[in-house]
Amino acid sequence: MKHGLGLHVLVVVLALIVLLRAVLLSEASVGWIGPLTAVFVVVHIVGASTLRAPVARFAWLGALCAVWVAMALLGADAAYVSFGLILLFMTEVPLIPAVSAVSVITLLNTVIAVQTRGQWGGALVGSMLGAVVGVVVGLGFRVLFRETERRQQLIEDLHRTRAELAETERTAGELAERERLAREIHDTVAQGLSSIQMLLHAAETEDLPTGAADKIVLARRTASAGLADARRLIAALSPADLAGNSLVDALDRVCDRAAGGQCTIGLLVEGQAVSLPMPVESALVRLLQGAVSNVVRHAEARNAVVTLSYGADAVHLDVVDDGHGFDTAILADPSAHHFGLNAMRTRVEQLGGRWSIESEPGHTAMSVAFPLTQQEEESR
Repeated sequence: MKHGLGLHVLVVVLALIVLLRAVLLSEASVGWIGPLTAVFVVVHIVGASTLRAPVARFAWLGALCAVWVAMALLGADAAYVSFGLILLFMTEVPLIPAVSAVSVITLLNTVIAVQTRGQWGGALVGSMLGAVVGVVVGLGFRVLFRETERRQQLIEDLHRTRAELAETERTAGELAERERLAREIHDTVAQGLSSIQMLLHAAETEDLPTGAADKIVLARRTASAGLADARRLIAALSPADLAGNSLVDALDRVCDRAAGGQCTIGLLVEGQAVSLPMPVESALVRLLQGAVSNVVRHAEARNAVVTLSYGADAVHLDVVDDGHGFDTAILADPSAHHFGLNAMRTRVEQLGGRWSIESEPGHTAMSVAFPLTQQEEESR
């Protein structure tokens, strides 16, 4: 049922009280009141449990009012049912239409009571008193339901946020481990094989016996094949966007995938491109993926600009958006949920780079810089 079960049980009990009074007082129309009470209960239960559209809810309440009027005209003490209807209107429809409906119900209660009992004073006072009590109780239910729905929404948001955070942490952990393995292979196996290959190549120029020279050539070719395998493994552990693409192409693909809806993301490249180590290129792609994801999902930005700049001594990646911004002080709060930002900073620092972020309403800028030192040697 849309709202609390207790309210609907109360309405059914009030209808059954009308039937019970008719039976105990042996009213002449009890033969009609019984079926009408059953119809009221069935319509109430079916409508409360199945109807959701506003128009359907109004039609449902109108049908209940029609059954109530029929019961009252037959002589039943239907004021109990009218009280239940007041509660339903006060909780099921907007406040102004609800008050209007309560006024009409009160007027009908008064007119029907005068027609059946002929007492204006008592009918008017009783109807007004029942309406006031019904409105007060209905407002209480209204506030209770609203607070219950708000808390339920908060609980659902919390569960969803926790699930997203857990998935983000799991994904970030997997990516970090893949990149760590790629860096380890690059810095140890690949670099070692590259050095061995260079030394063997130099040894080939020496005046060696024929048998020894042949073995050195074979060893160099073996080291070369191992180096190629190591590089393929590094590429497999690196971001898919880098596979067969330059760094600029990979960043452009990330921007194209993230752009859409209300946000436009553009990529600018400044300076002369230079060769970068695979770990640095991988980190730049991962950092951009995280940054544009934050822009699209959280910043509510309309425009974002990604700038890749090759300087004399460093490569820079800047992401600027015009979203609502956030308080960067949360980065120093261990209880705040900013796992993604901390993961970015950690990834940059592990590679010897610099990471910074500044934000205010209408402007957020993330900046990353990696030094360009011994790039040719490291990228081999």
